[in-house]
Amino acid sequence: MNLHDWVGRARILGASDLHLEAGTPVVARVRGELQPLDAVASGEQLVQASQDLLGAEGWAQFRKRGSADMTVAIAGIRCRASFFRTVRGIAIAIRLLAPSVKDLHACNLHPSLRRLIAPASGLVIVSGPTGSGKSTTLAALIEEVNASRAQHIVTLESPLEYLFTNRRSYIRQREIPAHAPSFEQGIVDALRENPDVLVIGEMRTPEVMRLTLDAAETGHLVLATMHSASCSEALSRLCNSFAPDIQPSIRAQLADCLVGVVCQRLEFLSAQRLRVPRCELLLPSSGAKGVIRAGQFSQLGNVLQSGSEEGMWTFDRYQRWIEQNTDWVRPAPVTQVAPATAAAPGREATPISSRAPTAASSPSKAPRSTPSQAPRHTASPAVPADDVIEVPAEDLVDLAELAALAKKIEERNP
Repeated sequence: MNLHDWVGRARILGASDLHLEAGTPVVARVRGELQPLDAVASGEQLVQASQDLLGAEGWAQFRKRGSADMTVAIAGIRCRASFFRTVRGIAIAIRLLAPSVKDLHACNLHPSLRRLIAPASGLVIVSGPTGSGKSTTLAALIEEVNASRAQHIVTLESPLEYLFTNRRSYIRQREIPAHAPSFEQGIVDALRENPDVLVIGEMRTPEVMRLTLDAAETGHLVLATMHSASCSEALSRLCNSFAPDIQPSIRAQLADCLVGVVCQRLEFLSAQRLRVPRCELLLPSSGAKGVIRAGQFSQLGNVLQSGSEEGMWTFDRYQRWIEQNTDWVRPAPVTQVAPATAAAPGREATPISSRAPTAASSPSKAPRSTPSQAPRHTASPAVPADDVIEVPAEDLVDLAELAALAKKIEERNP
């Protein structure tokens, strides 16, 4: 087996991630649990796969830095691949991305999250632990804007995960560092590009956080992600990333521009055999703004508990909604994957659209005459070799050509 086979098998199992390391079993994360695939990746296989995917330039940077990230299509599946070195050699962590961008309903999120994209300006933070579906929720919010109003959306991501199609909005996706040297420079550039909505893939440094707050204050709706276990922790981490002498002004700025914070975890519903996000939602009520300005982030839990009438959600209240909900969207089952396709060296592979032949398009399914349509014969005259009609073996055949071909066959065999 090779990387193509392992990714295809992981998709069929419904895995979210695939982990490979030289000399160790290949492991997939299925419904949050690690599951071995009864295969061992050799060092030679991983070196060859890494060189093929990264290309000459990417491989040289990987050897110098010891790690690399990219998005790539493997077995027709769009993936986010992280390459890194371990004591055993090369390792690859692959996140299997959804084949298309979904809205909130298709992501099994509560419809009240749609209120986060209603304002024309302000800051929306999507937070949660690693692997909790933050990027998917962020993409769903972008798709809600894309489907509902004409906006200019600029995204800054590292790497690009979901590819959007312009619907009512115009979406410009920029990857760091391919299209901008850093998030800081990308945000500065984006403010000159007349955006209505600015999307920051992740707020990691104080400078990125400061520029994000400035953008939210100057008339843009900014969507950003952070790693945290709760809404209060997300806001606390943001403010505490700055020097103590400027934290009061940062807290005031945050309280003024905040639209909402959503923190999520993934829950497995055994009855539905489905993983769905369980969320906490904090909105900028007067009580929440006062707590943020005072820096008393530990009190935000009380604000959430008493804020249900204002549209806030605690994890426990959201859990009760999950238990009562019956309208779940299930992912389409995967029974096959696209054939292996090599990416051009040094370039990101694009998603592969695999289309299996249908009964009407497959040459082996050509219509045959039935007893009611033609008389039965015990033998057919031999057809000269020059008059043999060859049926093309392409995957897709035009229906009109196929019908004409069948008619010729019937005429030659009366």
